[in-house]
Amino acid sequence: MNDVDIVEIFDLDRLLVLMVLAIGLAMLAGNGFAIWQHRRGNKPKGEGGEFRPARAYWLIAVGLVMTTWGLFSF
Repeated sequence: MNDVDIVEIFDLDRLLVLMVLAIGLAMLAGNGFAIWQHRRGNKPKGEGGEFRPARAYWLIAVGLVMTTWGLFSF
């Protein structure tokens, strides 16, 4: 019988890196789109919340750090 490890079969180390990269890119894209839409004066339909620019820029910074970490971990 082979000694095959489950980490090797699913390549969990690479999967973690790809997940962090994907989440970071999603944070960059989503918050960038929200800032862009706010500057154009558009609001989501059916939503009553206010736009918080400090939060959006903070999440862009976190997404940039995650994306950078994911890219350099390959």
